[in-house]
Amino acid sequence: MASRSTRVPALRCLVVVLLAATEAEAASRHPRLVPAVFVLGDSTVDVGNNNHLNISAAGRANYPHYGVDFPGSAVPTGRFSNGLNTADLLALGLGFTRSPPAYLSLTTDKAIRSHMYRGGINFASGGSGLSDGTGRSLFGEVIPMSQQLEYLSGVVKYMTKLSGAKKTRSLLSKSIFVISVGSNDMFEYSAARGDDYAFLTGLVTTYKRYITALYEMGARKLSVISIPPLGCLPSQRLRRLQQLGTQGCFDPLNDLSLRSYPMLAAMLDDLAHELPGMAYSLADAYAMVSFVFQNPRTQAWSFTELEAACCGGGPFGAAYPCNETAPLCGDRDGHLFWDANHPTQAVSLIAAQTIFAGNRTFVNPINVRDLALLVL
Repeated sequence: MASRSTRVPALRCLVVVLLAATEAEAASRHPRLVPAVFVLGDSTVDVGNNNHLNISAAGRANYPHYGVDFPGSAVPTGRFSNGLNTADLLALGLGFTRSPPAYLSLTTDKAIRSHMYRGGINFASGGSGLSDGTGRSLFGEVIPMSQQLEYLSGVVKYMTKLSGAKKTRSLLSKSIFVISVGSNDMFEYSAARGDDYAFLTGLVTTYKRYITALYEMGARKLSVISIPPLGCLPSQRLRRLQQLGTQGCFDPLNDLSLRSYPMLAAMLDDLAHELPGMAYSLADAYAMVSFVFQNPRTQAWSFTELEAACCGGGPFGAAYPCNETAPLCGDRDGHLFWDANHPTQAVSLIAAQTIFAGNRTFVNPINVRDLALLVL
């Protein structure tokens, strides 16, 4: 996606190559591009926080077939993927040997302190959203963005007490903060639509409040991933089939996704002018996924199934959940979607490569690599 002519080996093999390269880099003591990565958001970047919550099976991914292609272990880790997700792969691109761990997996203050300096922490929670109520009625105990920021604030206060304000502030200002959120808010709103403009305006206003809070904690470099064409997920194709009796993407949800991007872009641009030293990289997930739909086979990738989930049953693999009893496709790298609502590792790799090094067709005003190297 970063380039039509980019040549890469088989996608799953490329993940192994990336892991080996970052481990070799660490062994040779080459510097990472940033001191740490902090991740906030929903299931697209959750690495296992939901494993530790009182939550329904639909809000967890710590059972087979999840993790079937996870590098080195092939066990379910809590990632909503057959392997790595976008947060994992961005961390690899930034020079880390592994993704920041789930906050709720760190059971001691010593562990929190260690990971704060060794590579960062992941606060994301599957099913959560910008609204405090998002996901709770469907899944149970999720961690909304407000709570994720409270957890981060507690970590920052703890580090300031231990290491001092100057050292903590320096770490935060040079680190990358990855945010991927908003899809679940949109799903729930679309079930009983009202005033679309008012909904989107409220969504972006809430987003602005949280980014401002991150800035006030010390964050300066933000990697924001916008909302993809949600209407083309297997679950939403099934929704259209059930409601309208026709095949295709669920257009009302795609319309909301598409309209949200320019509003989010304008908000970030305004904030960058209001908050001294703030810099950001905004990935246009709608454009990225649309490009793959329009170009399923290139020199860089080859997708043979663009509609149905790899893991799941019924129409589009979305009528029955992905679990150890569900049918599982053989060619995961040829599928766009892993389950009813999430991409395969192959798609996450393309997304991470594009977010990290892509051009302004998909990432604005700069990509994450340039954001990491930016001296503020």
